Formats: sequence, C-alpha cells, structure tokens
Amino acid sequence: MSGFVGAVIAPLSTAARVRSIVSGSVGNLVEWYDWYAYTVLALYFAPVFFPKGDPVAQQLDAAAIFAVGTFARPLGGLWLGRLSDRRGRKAGLLVSILLMCAGSLIIALCPGTARIGVAAPVILVLARLLQGLSVGGEFGASATYMAEIASAKHRGFWASFQYCTLAGGQILALGVLLLLQRVLSEAELAAWGWRIPFVLGAILAIVGLYVRRAAVETPVFAAMERKAAHNPLREVLRDPWGLLTVIGITAGGTIGFYSFTTYMQKYLVGSGNWTKSAASEIVAVALILYVFAQPLYGALSDRIGRLHMLLICGVLGVLFTAPLMAAIGAGTSWSGVLWPLMGALGLVSFVTSISGLVKAELFAAGGRATGVALGHSIGVAMFGGTTEWVALWFRSRGHGPWFAWYVSAGFALLLLVAIAQRRRIRRGGIETAL
Repeated sequence: MSGFVGAVIAPLSTAARVRSIVSGSVGNLVEWYDWYAYTVLALYFAPVFFPKGDPVAQQLDAAAIFAVGTFARPLGGLWLGRLSDRRGRKAGLLVSILLMCAGSLIIALCPGTARIGVAAPVILVLARLLQGLSVGGEFGASATYMAEIASAKHRGFWASFQYCTLAGGQILALGVLLLLQRVLSEAELAAWGWRIPFVLGAILAIVGLYVRRAAVETPVFAAMERKAAHNPLREVLRDPWGLLTVIGITAGGTIGFYSFTTYMQKYLVGSGNWTKSAASEIVAVALILYVFAQPLYGALSDRIGRLHMLLICGVLGVLFTAPLMAAIGAGTSWSGVLWPLMGALGLVSFVTSISGLVKAELFAAGGRATGVALGHSIGVAMFGGTTEWVALWFRSRGHGPWFAWYVSAGFALLLLVAIAQRRRIRRGGIETAL
C-alpha cells in the first residue's frame, strides 16, 4: 500500500522540484561515472593487476572483481536504505557519494602487481567493495528521492532522469577515455594514463557532495511520524512479494542493460572488427542517444502505465535479443553496428526508464528506500553484475553466441514477473499521492 495515504504533505513548487531533481541527478551522474570508469578502463589496467595470461583471461579476472563489487551491493542497500528510511533520503545520498570517492581514490593510487605482488589485486577488490556499498545504497536512495520529489502526473518523466544520469556516468567515463586515447599513446595509457579517470572521479565526487547538500528533503519523508523509531527492514519483509518482484525486475532489466552497455565495448573488440578506440566511440554515441530517449519513455509510462512498459520490454527482449546481438557482432561499419545496438537499447529502455520508479511504487514510505535498495542490489549481485563475466566465460569456452540466449532468458524472467505481479505493478502505491 502507499505510504502517502492519509499524510498531509505540503506541496513543493515546480522550481523547488526541479532544483532538487537536478541536485540529486548531478550526484547520481558522478557516482555512476566512478562505478563505470572501472569497466571502460579494464582493457588497459587488467595487465597491471593480472600480468599472467592472455587478454581474455586478464579481462575475465577484471570482470570477476567487477562481479565481486556487486556482491557488496546488497549490504550497501540494506545499510544505506535503512539510513535513508530512518534519517532521510538526503542522508543516504550524501553517505553513498563519500564511499564512492574513497573507492575511486584507492584505485587511482594503488600500485600494480609488479611492485607489491598479490596485495595489488587484493586492494583492488577492497576498493570495489567500497564502491559496491556505495552504489548498493545509491540506487535505492536515488530512486526513492526522485519518485517522492516528482509530481504524480509526470512522475514517470521525472523519475526517468535517474537512468539518464546513470547512463550519463558511462558516457562521461567513455568520453574521458576517448580524450585520453587522443592525447596519450597506447603504452602511456596502459602504464599510467588509466589512473587519471579515477583521480578525476574522486574530485568529481567531492563536487557532487557539495551539490547534493543543496537538495531539500522529500515532503513524504518529512511527513512520516516516528521516522527514527521504526524498523524499515521489518516493514519490507512484512510483505516479501514486493522484494521478490524487485529482484525479478532487476534481474531481467540489468542483464539486458549491462549486455548492451558495459559489455558492448569488449564485445565489439572481441568480434575482431573494431579497435578499442572505435568500439569506445560507437558505444559512446549509442549511449548519448539512449540518454535522450529515457524521458520520452518515462513520459510514455505516465500514459500507458508501468505494467505495459514491462510487458513490452519482456516480449521484445525474448524475440529480438539473439538477432540483434548477431547483427552487432557481424557489423563492419558504423551503421551496421549502431542501428542494431540502438534497437537493443530501445527495447531495454522500456524497463530502464521506469526501473527505479516502478520499484519505489511497490513499497510504503517507511520501508521504501530499504526495499528498493535491497531488492535491486540482490538482483544486480546475482544477475546484472555477473553479466560481463558470463559473456566472457562463454567466449573463453568457444561458445560466444550462447550468451545471447542467456540475455533472452533474462527478458523472459522479467516478462514472467510482470505477468505474475501485474496487479501490484499496475496499482503503483506511490501514484495515489502527491
């Protein structure tokens, strides 16, 4: 049920809403830049931490540490979600960005295996665990904040900016890499240039922290009584189907999202048709177009409902993932890759544009941030965060094309969850207020 029912909430002005959404979005952008800088630079720093083995084996090791970072996300989701539900959405946002800053700085300064031996990958794991804690709480706090700060009539449109800034973080990371590829040689980038984006990420995190301090607390949280006394996790577990629904939606949505974004750079290089720089450019252009599409999909959800968005995504994903992946891998020209990649991102957008919102709408206000953060983090840890590792594992075994069917299965799971929970998703508890 909605956490808003019966609450007397002073409405925010449109200007205050926009300022708060911008403040939250900027911090979200910085956090996801720091998180994705790891993936776009793995091609360069993997030999520094994993000097033995062929390039695929090195990337597999780097992808494994990326997956390890996602395993910390449920813990971060529980901790920061609880903080957001008890001390305020803004408090969760501030703590999460501090953790991300620390993780980026550690990666930037960590010596390689040649200097400190096995301690190097161990430190890398610890840094990613810190970042995992950060993004584990970031998604829930950010999704809850965006959903509660937006007006009911256009909540889908405004909440879609969460994934705009999430993908924007990837674009920024790719943009920094493309710039470095222009000014540094391959040898310089592999030796020390890869550290620059992580230093920049730590600096941007401090800027994001300052910007987030200007954000106002949501009226929904301000209206909650005894906010410091209730147990958010107990409220979430009182109705476990909401948590299970979030996990299922996250599993299908993030497998598709990570497949066509973070893994795509390596997929293009692995196809043998593209250099590292060309692959980075194609993915960057696709992500820019994807970002501009998110508000359009969000506005569409305000008209046709969240349930129909999920159903469309599931059906299209099951039917078209395999042919789109095959077309992308076979492409030898920009248009031959960009169009099928945009088709893939277009079908993913039916879920990513409303991902945070549809999850926030499943919970009452007292446990909303905890439910979203914990469920999303578990789903990512089990499925989304391991996507790149699974893809590289298939490739290392000589069965690369099988990965497309794994992604299709993720969309099938999303479709089944949407059908099973159609009443809950259609109702959207948060939509009856504000």
